[in-house]
Amino acid sequence: MNDEPPSTSAESNRLGLKIKLKEKIKEIYQNFSYKPQNKLELAGFIRESSKRGIIEKGTINMIEGALRVSTDQVRDIMIPRPQVIFVDKEEMPEDFLPRVIKSSHSRFPVINTENDKIEGILLAKDLLPFLSSGNLNEFELSKFIRPALLIPESKKLNILLDELRAGRNHMAIVLDEYGDVTGLVTIEDVLEEIVGEIEDEHDKNAGTLIKKIADDEYLVSALTPIDVFNEEFNSTLSDKDFDTLGGIVMHHFARFPKPNDAINIDGWRFVINSLERRRIKRIKVSKIN
Repeated sequence: MNDEPPSTSAESNRLGLKIKLKEKIKEIYQNFSYKPQNKLELAGFIRESSKRGIIEKGTINMIEGALRVSTDQVRDIMIPRPQVIFVDKEEMPEDFLPRVIKSSHSRFPVINTENDKIEGILLAKDLLPFLSSGNLNEFELSKFIRPALLIPESKKLNILLDELRAGRNHMAIVLDEYGDVTGLVTIEDVLEEIVGEIEDEHDKNAGTLIKKIADDEYLVSALTPIDVFNEEFNSTLSDKDFDTLGGIVMHHFARFPKPNDAINIDGWRFVINSLERRRIKRIKVSKIN
């Protein structure tokens, strides 16, 4: 039996082996612990996690929406000026009231048409006491105009969301580089980028996903879940990567479509019927014979 202590050389060799083994394990761990270097890589990494069942599709959509909000600008989602319902500061209540009622909106930009400048925001609820009492002629618009938040087209959506929440504002007026009004954006528009379209009781055709408009032709909401579409039409569209009909149609276009653009998918013809704020709203669907 050899009771001699181990040599310094042997100890040194064992120590060197331990260090090399540690470095090798670290290298292997790093190879299997991928760290995205930018938002594009992060989005791809998250999508891959969804395919492996680590993250649910509903969650992945919200994560990707949050990533978009951190990069997209106000001009990407704003309601353009031609679609905005204004109230002229010189108008009488009986003149703008029909527009207020017809639109079902709760807030309206008040504009000075002489210099094309925004005076503020009118809340529809401020009209109610005068309507209920039958004294609409006593309503003075100038006394009920609220301050308006003015923002540039280039503002990032995540920054806008923070500003809207901090100021407890629901709407912002969008200006171009010359200070001219180009549109408006609401807090709902920003949130929809994260959670998807929000429909309320005032939205037209809310709850009506599929409507027959002719023999073998249907008008279908882009929000229709793919499994609902498949069950209704006995089709086999894949819901592996997309939850809604609008998502799969947009994917096959590989670009943002225009009204009346058409595409064929798995024996079905899809024609874009309407768009809303850079989203597909409704789609005409027919079977390809």
